[in-house]
Amino acid sequence: MPGIAKKRLLLKILSLFSVVRGYNILVVVLAQYLTSAFILAPDKPLREVFFDANLFFLILASSTVIASGYIINNFYDSEKDLINRPKKTMLDRVVSQRTKLSVYFILNFAAIFFASYVSFKAVVFFSIYIFVIWLYSHRLKKILFLGNLVASVLAITPFFVIFVYYRNFETVIFIHAVFLYLMILMRELVKDLENMQGDLAQNYRTIPLVFGEGWSKFCLAVCAVVAIMPIYLLITRFQTGYMNYYFYTSLLLLGVFLLLLYFSKAKWQYLLLHNILKLIIVVGVFSILLIDLQEVLNRVF
Repeated sequence: MPGIAKKRLLLKILSLFSVVRGYNILVVVLAQYLTSAFILAPDKPLREVFFDANLFFLILASSTVIASGYIINNFYDSEKDLINRPKKTMLDRVVSQRTKLSVYFILNFAAIFFASYVSFKAVVFFSIYIFVIWLYSHRLKKILFLGNLVASVLAITPFFVIFVYYRNFETVIFIHAVFLYLMILMRELVKDLENMQGDLAQNYRTIPLVFGEGWSKFCLAVCAVVAIMPIYLLITRFQTGYMNYYFYTSLLLLGVFLLLLYFSKAKWQYLLLHNILKLIIVVGVFSILLIDLQEVLNRVF
């Protein structure tokens, strides 16, 4: 009996980790720290950045809000996900909806508590962030165009938090942000193509359902072409060091993406496109270290 109880507990922990997408949160935390250390505050010693209590609590508040956002999104999309992601949904359902809601409120209160360590403005900011995530999950995500735009803004908000904290308004920061936003927006558009069956069953108004797959592909192609501009500017106008190789690789991957997009019709093909964009985003996080590799080695050692 104790062995069975332990297995059930581990399964519930695994289920909750799946619901909050802990792996995504870990990537975001790493991205926030690397962005802070090597883009927003490159002149500060690494120790000063990594042991900055205010930054730590801002990132902790961001992480808990993101986790709660995944929970409330899972709560409202449980029926849709059962159609689109049946295997993952069965794991997610190990934890009851009541438990998920309890954890959701606990995480939100924790986020406000963490933000209160930094400032009252941080408390207001994260309170608004929590509310907008709930509004998006409850209503906005079903609205044509607006759902995609809001989802992309919410995904990039954790980086906006640290951007405001460091008050670094250099042009290169905005260009990096534009490229990241375009990749996230494209990912949201591809997800709509992946999830058409579930979205149709739940009366979602998404671009592929309202205008067709062809129009969605056109929007994705436009975003991919527009993304070439920030890549070009970052390579030619700014010092990005060895990170140039990342941007050249991104150009290649976007070319492959467009080629596959033209021929894609099945869900597994859209999933492949989704993973290409995810790869660009995740590799971009680690590529931050390549902006000035020698400086990184000097600051570490």
